[in-house]
Amino acid sequence: MEPQEIREGYLVKKGTVLNSWSAVWVVLSEDGLDYYKKKTDHSPKGMIPLKGATLISPCQDFNKRTLVFKITTERKQDHFFQASHVEERELWVKDIRRLLSCLNNGKKFARKSTRRSIRLPETVNLAELYALMKDQDDGVKELKLEQDNQIFNHCFTGATVIEWLISKGKARNRPEALMLATGLLTEGFLQPADDLSKEGAEGGEQTTFLDQTKALYYFTDSGFFCEGYSSDEDVLLKDEFRGNIIKQGCLLKQGHRRKNWKVRKFILRDDPAYMHYYDPSKGDDPLGSIHLRGAVVTAVEYVPDAKKYDVDGNLFEIITSDETHYFLQAATSEERKEWIKAIQTVSKSGK
Repeated sequence: MEPQEIREGYLVKKGTVLNSWSAVWVVLSEDGLDYYKKKTDHSPKGMIPLKGATLISPCQDFNKRTLVFKITTERKQDHFFQASHVEERELWVKDIRRLLSCLNNGKKFARKSTRRSIRLPETVNLAELYALMKDQDDGVKELKLEQDNQIFNHCFTGATVIEWLISKGKARNRPEALMLATGLLTEGFLQPADDLSKEGAEGGEQTTFLDQTKALYYFTDSGFFCEGYSSDEDVLLKDEFRGNIIKQGCLLKQGHRRKNWKVRKFILRDDPAYMHYYDPSKGDDPLGSIHLRGAVVTAVEYVPDAKKYDVDGNLFEIITSDETHYFLQAATSEERKEWIKAIQTVSKSGK
């Protein structure tokens, strides 16, 4: 019998020999994890046996890379993978943890939820808590806060988080709320924004979340950025990042000039309606932005030159109001449907 596929998708992997990071197509099945240079390749670039392996998430080995998890095989070989946003990392980690536990206990993999290993009450699910905190109406409000001649965008104070947890009945008192917030920080859902909160997070043995109005934090996959006092031009550019994140993830994108296809991480925001795309293996600076107000997005069956690059199926096109054409490919027809729906909603309502 063929091993059952549990999860597949794009992740960024650190090279085993070189220190370079690159996007790969990863397939998790019942007996291991295979990764491919391209989604359409028939033979994997590498295979990672999972029996006897261990998983560390979040993995803090790389300062600038916040969404990394590490798999160490039974033979002590380390493999580092990076997701494009927190929820995506959680889905991979949850399935790999369950699979490891099945392999090590000789059980068959079955999809049901498990506990995360963190010293918290059994009923707490940090991923669910994080989703509630990010709720636009009822969650923790992302603000523009000024401190020490710097402006911190899309962030909030430590005290705000603690008060939110208590007011929503997620914790009975401040010490309990502090434990929850520290869990969120340790697991990489929240990030320290300023020097004070960074000192707390790196406080020797123990990661500490600071219940203070001076300590600033932000959601890992938010539009956080910090700026000194700057010119109007800077502010204008930053305006593109003001909106709420509606959807994010990796897609294949056709290059404008060379027509070759590359994996890009996309972040879709509303009000103003923009879609920024990034090299998923590199830093936080976008390679480009697509202004979506008045844009048209449609599923297409054919893109010139796509076949040449072995790209077929689940294609869609965005035509902006100034008639620039972007061709993209989703991994599945379901994913294509979701992206098209999200972009249509934003392009109609956005500025």
